[in-house]
Amino acid sequence: MSSPRQQSFAGEDGSRLQPDVVVSLPEQKCLIVDAKLSLKDYEQAMSATDELSRQAALKAHANSMKAHIRGLSGKNYAGLPGISTVDFVIMFVPVEPAFSAAFEVQPSLFTDALSQGVVIASPSTLLALLRTVEHVWRIENQNANTRQIAELGGKLYDQFVLFAESFQEVGERISRSQDAFEKATARLSSGRGNLVRRAEQLRTLGVSASKQMPPALQDLDD
Repeated sequence: MSSPRQQSFAGEDGSRLQPDVVVSLPEQKCLIVDAKLSLKDYEQAMSATDELSRQAALKAHANSMKAHIRGLSGKNYAGLPGISTVDFVIMFVPVEPAFSAAFEVQPSLFTDALSQGVVIASPSTLLALLRTVEHVWRIENQNANTRQIAELGGKLYDQFVLFAESFQEVGERISRSQDAFEKATARLSSGRGNLVRRAEQLRTLGVSASKQMPPALQDLDD
């Protein structure tokens, strides 16, 4: 996982999207981290002088986070041209107590965000989350390589079977050719009435010939 860098991307409507951090992952993938969340409602809650005002400000803080989640989900970073990102965005809450306070008011906030492709992280969870994503991505890459090796291995085995079948067929044809050669040799120079013997009989009877039968064939006839 390489160091973060800031980049700018063009949305489908021509608008410019500039995530706060783009973390590079293996296989040219990346992870978007957004840290633009406003904490003004949380600050009002912390400065409230009575519990009623404090609870109202915390509720507004949770609602502000929900609105920011919807906004991040709508940006659809995963569908942008020129970027190959995982299918979720990390929403970074830089103040740990603000992170915890929102979940106290809205316990389902994390799962609601996750269903929209947004993962909420705090200073204490961000690094662990990034490491987990990298680890999972490496495992997925290894699994993909394993599947590819298995597929190539299967194709290699099939090709080897085809070669073995062809090799066996060649051997069978060679064997048939050998049988045919031996039969032809028998007719030519061995056995009763073979061609070499009859041809030599003609020569003995005085047939005029300028060639002489190869000695090896005469030996076979003996």
